[in-house]
Formats: sequence, structure tokens, C-alpha cells
Amino acid sequence: PEADLKVTGIDFLKSKNCPQHHTDAYNIKNLVVRRGKPFELQISFSRELKASDKLALRFGIGEKPMKNRGTLVSLNPSREPDLSGWKISVTKKSGKECLLSVTSSPSAPVGKYALNVKTGSTIYKPENSEVYLLFNPWCEGDVVFLEDDAKRKEYVLNDTGSIYVGSANSIYSRPWNFGQFEESILDACMYLLDKSELKLAKRRDPVTVSRVMSALVNANDDNGVLLGNWSGNYSNGTSPMDWIGSVSILQQFYKSKKPVCFGQCWVFAGVLTTIMRCLGIPSRCVTNFNSAHDTDDNLRVDVYLNEYGEKMSSMSFDSVWNFHVWNDVWMKRTDLPAGFDGWQTIDATPQEQSQGIFQCGPCPVKAVREGSVYLPYDGTFVYSEVNADQVYWLVTEVNGRQKFTKLSTETRAIGVHISTKAVGQDQREDITLEYKFPEGSEKERKSMQKASSFIRPATIFPRSHYAAGQVVPMEDSPEPLQETVSKTGLQIQITNKEPLYPGSPLELLITVKIASPGSWAINLTGSCQLQSYTGKIEANLGYVKETIKLEGQSEKQIPLRVMPDTYMGTLAAVEDEVLVHVTAIAEVQGVDDKLTKEVTKRFNYPPVTIQMPERAKLNEEFSCAFIFKNKLNVALDNCKLMVEGLGLFKMTTFDQGDLEPGRIMKSEIICKPTRVGEKKIVAKLSAAQVKGISTEKSITIFE
Repeated sequence: PEADLKVTGIDFLKSKNCPQHHTDAYNIKNLVVRRGKPFELQISFSRELKASDKLALRFGIGEKPMKNRGTLVSLNPSREPDLSGWKISVTKKSGKECLLSVTSSPSAPVGKYALNVKTGSTIYKPENSEVYLLFNPWCEGDVVFLEDDAKRKEYVLNDTGSIYVGSANSIYSRPWNFGQFEESILDACMYLLDKSELKLAKRRDPVTVSRVMSALVNANDDNGVLLGNWSGNYSNGTSPMDWIGSVSILQQFYKSKKPVCFGQCWVFAGVLTTIMRCLGIPSRCVTNFNSAHDTDDNLRVDVYLNEYGEKMSSMSFDSVWNFHVWNDVWMKRTDLPAGFDGWQTIDATPQEQSQGIFQCGPCPVKAVREGSVYLPYDGTFVYSEVNADQVYWLVTEVNGRQKFTKLSTETRAIGVHISTKAVGQDQREDITLEYKFPEGSEKERKSMQKASSFIRPATIFPRSHYAAGQVVPMEDSPEPLQETVSKTGLQIQITNKEPLYPGSPLELLITVKIASPGSWAINLTGSCQLQSYTGKIEANLGYVKETIKLEGQSEKQIPLRVMPDTYMGTLAAVEDEVLVHVTAIAEVQGVDDKLTKEVTKRFNYPPVTIQMPERAKLNEEFSCAFIFKNKLNVALDNCKLMVEGLGLFKMTTFDQGDLEPGRIMKSEIICKPTRVGEKKIVAKLSAAQVKGISTEKSITIFE
């Protein structure tokens, strides 16, 4: 009789399989493949394989793999195809070697599969036997299939990018290293999948996988990756402003298995992008400027101003964030009626519970646009963030009681310049029209009506903390709010004469215009405040209050000047980036014509520059210098420079001490490239007075 057939070795043929599966960038010993696409294994036997031999390759996922649950797949080249949708065939036999081709099902659960080979009664288990199976946007049979190769390169394979922040009036990009291929990032994602306690069968579905990951990236109910903190004090952790990428966050989390301190919205979104791209779900960071929060699902934000035109953020239940960053992930929604495939919104920033947990989405972007907010998941929440209206109230004191006067209604300010990084280039792409129909169009009106019928109607009286029991409702109508239209063609513009450099006077201008003939007296109130990006007021810096006369179609400029000693203390005391917020209220005497205008601008900063060659050779050292000249009129205290270059060097921090005006600081790092292609170096400077001057530069690494 023949000697028993035994397996003597398995070659996972990584150098052949990984490039075909677009997984060659993962920094891991194991084989990483994508579902629905063939990969090859070379098996060596103790003797030649005969037709009568019993041979089965067994792929198991989870603690106790079982065939009837679809978590154990047993593949036999000479048997009928397996019911699980996996396939196997012998591609080539020569002597004791045998080349096998294995194709997983395009809807197989994603995760780590342990492989063993059964021949007769013996089982062979190779070293590094775990094969990582990922979602496959290159495979038409996979629900995450994305047709365009340039989009797959950007949304799945690009490990660097930009997140747009600032304010609607001054948008800027913050470089971010996603680093989905770096050491232990894939294992951190697998750990999170296990931690999610998702049933293995559910791991085939990107809808459930993206939803649980939106919950696990925040630490709120499940000891997830990041602890959110908006307090302005980050002494017992890392300030959210100091991160420049997801890698150090996910590595720290995977090592300690404890939440990392601290995150704010762009950090949550950056980390969630890393996890989605790492697992093979196409993903992009999306920034919504003037994002409505906590609107109580009534599509309205109340803004309270005092007699100096200063915003009273402590009075509001709801708020408008200068920007908010979430994620879009790409998939077919087989769980919904037709027409809602494509981009889906998910959000890991902990704001509101959904089904008892801080998670949000996936919500089809097309459902937001059409007002179909009842579709799962969390449609009303996302819809409100981009479509709420703002109502401005003047709060005055009359006989010891607060009186609320409605100033104006703004229906177009929320949800503007919705932004993401463009495909294949370092530019902002405006995707507002994917989220909403053009303002004022018939389609927009219909979408609004549809959404409003599912979101409880708003009654128009202020919902302030102090207003309980003291307020006379002004008007009570469930009609959608109407934009305030000026009778005299009144307009306000807010500009700055000079760039807003910390340590210099803030030279602001409020321009009042009128379009109707005649003589007009206009009461103007304008105020300047410092606020953090969530709309929280950090300091009141000054105001102007005067009556101006305008004749016919004319305009007048009113200066508002803030000296440095008024605001520098706040800049140094608050650990967040603060923005300059200007509010103006104009009221035409004799006619009921009032207008409110708000503008938020970020400070200007001198640049950090990176000096290095344009090209460098693999495994050969080159030097990279970071230079910063303090061109401000004030010293910068406790300067820190954070730098990172994926494939070049790990995140490094230089402590630079204090930098007097006019002084130059220079730091140098020696890099030894470990991967070829275009690589990016990201640098960010922080000090007590400035919270994050960032820059990036590319270098091409060749063999």
C-alpha cells in the first residue's frame, strides 16, 4: 500500500499574491488577501499527490469554526464546489509539489482565517497560518465594489491625506497620516472586530462593520480607541491639536488596550478613515462647515446675542460648530430600497446616542439629499447637521426679567462648503451638492418638505436655559422658517484690513450698505469674541455701538480694533485653536428692518518649511531639516515640533523651548527610506500661543 500522504510545507507565495490583491503595502508577516479574488498556495507533500488521495484545505474563522455557521470552509480540489461560495482548483502539479488556487466568496466574513490541511487522518498546521481576508473594492461581486481605479487608489490605498478645518470664511487643510499599512494597524483593526462582539456572519456586511467601528473609535460606551475632550485642558494626555496622524493613536491603543487621550472630531474621523481603508472599505473624511449640533431634531438653532452683539453661548442648548468632520464610506445598501447605494455617512465623534450607543450611520448621502431621513441609520441627525436654520434673538433685561426679541432668520448658513480631499491631488473638492440640492431650487423645497414631515415641527419661541416659564411665544407656526428679507436692501460685510497675526492689533471692518433711496439712520452693534471651533466663547474682546447716517444707495465702514493685550492671554491659556468671531447687528430706524451677520476667521501664522532632496534612494540615508522663523511680535513659549514620515521615520517630537520674535529654529532628522514611491513628511509646530502650524512635503523614493 501507498505510504500515508503528509504535508511537509506550505508557501503562501506572498510576493505573487499580495501585489495582485493590492495588499503588498501591509507591514505584516502573514498573507493578506481580498475576498472574491483567487490566490495561490504551493503545498509540498511527502510523496506525489494521487487522484485517490483525500485532501482538504480548511479555513476557519473565530474561536470555534463550524461549517453550518459558515465560519469553517473545507475545500477539496476533487469534490464538488463548496456551498459557502469558496472555490479551489489544482493549477499545477510537479513531483511532490502542488500549486493550488483558492477563491474566497465575495461575501465571506472579513477577518483572520486559520488554515490547516487535512490529508487522510493527519492535520498539518503551517507557521503564520493565519490568512487575513479583507473587503475587495476591486471585485464586482463585493458590495464595496468601486469602479474607478483612481478612486480606489485614493479612498482605499492612499495612506496620507488632508482634513479640511478652519471656518466657512477661512478654510484650510490639515495634513493627516492615515497609515493603514503601518506595523500592527491591521492587527488593531482585527482586535476591534473581536471587541465589537459582532457575530461572525455579520462581519461579511460593511453596513454593520462600519456602524460598530463608528462606536468603537470613541471610548464612550465600550472603552474604544479615543477619549473625546473639548474642555481646553489636556494636561493628562495629548492635546487633540498635537496629533498628525492615526498611527501612533492606534498603536498605543493596541498595545495598552485602553482609550487614548484625547480626540476631537477630526481625530475621530482620521482614525475611522484609517480603520475603514485598512479593512478595504473605501472611505473619505468629510468636513461640514457651520455644522448644526444638538438641534433636538427640530431643524433649528437658536443664537442668543446680548445688547453688545456678543454671542451668549452659555444660554443655548444647541450650537453651531465652525466645522465638523465625519466620514463617508462606499457600499451597496442591499438592506434598503433601490437608489441608496454609494457614499454613506458614518460619524465616530460622540454626540448623540443611536440605539443606546454613541454611534452614527451608515446613512446614505442620497437619502440626506432627498430628505428620506427615516432610512437607517441616523438620517434625521445627519440631515439636521447640514440643513438646520438659525434664528437670532436679542436678549435684553426689562424690569429684572429677560426679554427675547427675534432679530432675524438665516436659512442658508448651515451646511456650507462640504469638503473632502480631491481624488489624486492635494486639493479641496466641494461635495455640497452630493448632500443637498441647490439652495432655493424646487428639488430642495420638496426635499425640505419631505424631511420636515418626519422631523417634529418647530414652534418658534426660544428654547433657552433661562427662558423656562418667562417667555411669551412670539409666533407659533409649524411652517418651515422663512429667510429674513430686507426692505431697504440692507447689507453687512465683515472684513479685516490686515492679516490676523497673533501679537498684532486685529484691524476689523464692518461695512454697512443700503440700496434704497432716501435718508436712513441705522443702529449698528458689532462685537469681537474669541471662540473655539465648537462655537464656545472663550473671551469677549470688545464692541462698537453707534448710529450711522446713510443717504440713498451708499455704504459706510466702521472700524473695530482689538489690541494684542486684550486677547493674547486667552490665546496662551486655552489649549485649543481659537478663532476670531465677529457679530454685527444692524437695525434701520423707522422701518422694521433688522439684519444679523456672523463671520469667523482664523489667525494667520508664519510658515514652517521643510528642506530635503526631491528624490532619495531606498535604504540610503538623507537629511531632512525643519525651519521656522518667528515673524510675530510676541515670543512663542514652549515650542514643540511634531514630525512624521510614513515609510521614512516614526513620529518624533522636538522640544524647542521659547522662541523670541525674529529668532529662527531649526531641527534635523536623518531618514532611511524603507519603501519606494512618493512619500510625505508632515510637520506641525505648537506653542502656548499658536496651536498648530502644519506643513507637508513629498519626496520620491527609488530603488
